[in-house]
Amino acid sequence: MRNKIYDILKEKYKNNSNLFKHMLAVEACMSGLAEYFNENIEKWQIAGLIHDYDYLETKDNIEKHGKLTVNKFKGIIDDDILHAVEAHPGNIARENLMDKALFSCDPLTGLIVASTLMHPTRKIENVDVKFVLNRFKEKRFAAGADRDSIKDCETMGISLKDFIEICLNSMKAISKEIGL
Repeated sequence: MRNKIYDILKEKYKNNSNLFKHMLAVEACMSGLAEYFNENIEKWQIAGLIHDYDYLETKDNIEKHGKLTVNKFKGIIDDDILHAVEAHPGNIARENLMDKALFSCDPLTGLIVASTLMHPTRKIENVDVKFVLNRFKEKRFAAGADRDSIKDCETMGISLKDFIEICLNSMKAISKEIGL
């Protein structure tokens, strides 16, 4: 299933590689978090991979973000995955760990990318948790990475530091795919 979705997204976003890389980064973070929480890794990966499938169509109407993805994949992808996708922009309630993880790691990937790009080496392999935490505290830095959404990770019973560490390491594992 993952490979089929990957191919669909790669084709759809062939002219928007940054958005495609973002979806890969969120997929990687969701995989790391699923492993941490002992959840179904494949389901969590798919949620991360497709979470912004409808972004280009809904970027100017956040209330619809996620809903088009649900309509596209209803009956093909499990309902709990689709619920996480619809919940990640905050349009419906986050009810479980997958919902909460997607909501929090989506903006964190942007913060990690921005942190990497301002690191002296511009290589994710040289970025550590302390460096990202310091950027987290700078409210003007990567202002689009909603700190409250990232910090919401604590509702899952995980510290911000551990959450960043899992996502950072997950993104390091696919650094070539995401160009970092």
